[in-house]
Amino acid sequence: MAELGRKFLYRIFCLLALILTVYLLVDLYLSHTLDIRGMALSGIVFAVIILGLIDWRQNYAALQRKEQELKIYKLYIKPLEELTKDIRARQHEFDNHMNAILNMHVTIDDYDELVAAQSAYAKGIYDDKARCNPALLRISDKILAGFLYSKIISAPAYVHIDVQVLSREMITSVSEHSLVEIIGTLTDNAFEAAAPDLNAVEMILDAKGDKLIFMIKNQVRGLTVGDIPHFFEKGYTTKENREGHGLGLYQAQSIADRCGGEITVELLEREGFQEICFRVEL
Repeated sequence: MAELGRKFLYRIFCLLALILTVYLLVDLYLSHTLDIRGMALSGIVFAVIILGLIDWRQNYAALQRKEQELKIYKLYIKPLEELTKDIRARQHEFDNHMNAILNMHVTIDDYDELVAAQSAYAKGIYDDKARCNPALLRISDKILAGFLYSKIISAPAYVHIDVQVLSREMITSVSEHSLVEIIGTLTDNAFEAAAPDLNAVEMILDAKGDKLIFMIKNQVRGLTVGDIPHFFEKGYTTKENREGHGLGLYQAQSIADRCGGEITVELLEREGFQEICFRVEL
């Protein structure tokens, strides 16, 4: 609050000084006492005020960005801590699961029945751990890791999510706020497009030089190559309920363009369905 008060007073001071300078110039001009020295002095004062206002504006914008980054850090560092605790807890459970599987032969004599029971038990463990995604802990950008984990655990239960980390060092010049907004839009769209019979979503994290690469793939039906150019148009949506939709990809593309990044789309034909892949390089 004290910082905001000082900035407000500084702004008022600059405004009053500007008004006073204009008044003096007009008064000197009307009284025919305006000379070169007066003009030079007024010009210097005017320049100082303008430069001060520009500097204030830049500092204010930088402060806003820092505040946004801090909010994002506080918001998504908690999910990352939960992911770490979850993985540690599951590590303690691993020995118990292995003992259960290895000792099933004590109570099950039939070979086929034993194999079926072990397979069912192992599948249950896999399904339960599917949303744990320990691969996220390997990336250097912990805010991004926490953000993706928060998205994954809030996804519909029928969505099967596969996360691949191809590079640990996630280096990008794009702010965390912009990164979260772009990747969040693509992730939300993939989860919303998923259905019980088309439920596979694949995320790939990679790096190329000083660029972060994020790819997300999901299964769809009924799209054509001609639909792709319209994805980033303002107001365009393939959803039946058009209200509140059609802005996410448009805004994501706008942010990527401002940051010097790129979003590309590829539509692949698979047996019985299509696979759409969004690739972001920032």
